[in-house]
Amino acid sequence: MNSNELIESFGEFARSKNIDRPTMMSILDEVFRTMIRKKFEEDSNFDVIINPDNGDLEIWRNREIVDDNSEDIWDFDKIPLAEAQKIEPDFEVGETLPVSIKLEDFGRRAVLMARQTLIQRVKDLERDNLYQKYKDQVGEIVTGEVYQVWSREALIMDKDDNELVMPKGEQIPKDRFRKGDTVRAVVHRVEVINGTPKIILSRAAPAFLERLFELEVPEIYDGLITIKNVVREPGERAKVAVESYDERIDPVGACVGMKGSRIHPVVRELENENIDIINYTDNLELYIARALSPAKVGSMKINPENGRVSVFMKPDQVSLAIGRGGANIKLASRLVGMEIDVFREAIDYEEDISLEEFSDEIEPWIIAELKKIGLDTGRAVLAVKKDDIVRRTELEEETVDDLYRVIRQEFADDDDLDERQAEANKKSAPVAETVETAPEAEAPAPAPEEAGAGSAAEAAQ
Repeated sequence: MNSNELIESFGEFARSKNIDRPTMMSILDEVFRTMIRKKFEEDSNFDVIINPDNGDLEIWRNREIVDDNSEDIWDFDKIPLAEAQKIEPDFEVGETLPVSIKLEDFGRRAVLMARQTLIQRVKDLERDNLYQKYKDQVGEIVTGEVYQVWSREALIMDKDDNELVMPKGEQIPKDRFRKGDTVRAVVHRVEVINGTPKIILSRAAPAFLERLFELEVPEIYDGLITIKNVVREPGERAKVAVESYDERIDPVGACVGMKGSRIHPVVRELENENIDIINYTDNLELYIARALSPAKVGSMKINPENGRVSVFMKPDQVSLAIGRGGANIKLASRLVGMEIDVFREAIDYEEDISLEEFSDEIEPWIIAELKKIGLDTGRAVLAVKKDDIVRRTELEEETVDDLYRVIRQEFADDDDLDERQAEANKKSAPVAETVETAPEAEAPAPAPEEAGAGSAAEAAQ
């Protein structure tokens, strides 16, 4: 391979990788000087002239002519007069002798190694550029094309054909990608594995939802509204706390938009994820009440020492507070940074009995099943329809009938029990699937002021 072929092939490769001319020249110069040092030990007296456009390469070795008896004749940049005059008889002491070095003089092995070194340097530079590019974009949205889908991850190609990876855990559960699909995601993190950068994308991270709102809500992009916190169960539910720095702007209304015009594109991008937007406040009680929306809170007790909150509400609001699979209460707890325990408000004229008091007649696993759906007292069980209990638990109808019988016997002295149960059955809402429990609470505290929140569901009404 001659110099023209080497430089032309490298130049074409470098241009295909979008390497600019100054960088390409720097790489070529460094590689050839490395070859010179390996052969001549020093390169300070060499001139390397490269023209990558037409593939020209010139290497000149410059040596000072000294007297044959000089002590410097063995220096790398000196040449005896007698040896110089063999090249040109007119040379004199003190002149500089330039000698052209051909690429072939380095040997075929050195040339092939130089070619591999050039390609490797470009690849190293490409990896470094990729790392620097995406390191500064962590938390920002990028758009790419799905190139390959595997069971554990999807390979995404950006506009420069860089490979980006989206693991299964960073995808929305409802995502179904096919090759060629255009996908938006947020740059979650950048890792370096064995010297190779790995760009991890995410559609499940809270930052993705935050960036989507910035795109759809100009007030957020301009800084008039700030997103204080975002918590998500990807594809299911999300809660977003927002605050306005302008008293004239309603942050919740601005995020929802006229007839949901702003929130609907976000919901569609997130595969119909239910988004609750609440107004942030420094009043912790009000903030907790808003976080539990759409449920209405009666009263609450806050214990800042252990980071727990006991919330009391009407029985028909408990399932709303907990949500499907406990999603609502989990998100509310994460939003306010405290563990929230939900309790039914006690009815004044009813004396109630904990299910633990029935442990001699009701098996422990049945009590555990009832507690999973928020039923922890005898009257709470009697206030729920049999069909609801069967649907929400692993209990059979005969077991529930026996359960009613045991509890009714305990309340046999209450003549109005059956009548009140029938009335409760008419009004009772389905109980929640899960609930967090806490020790028996004291009398409820005064109710906080009414909470305000907005969601995609409300916007559609």
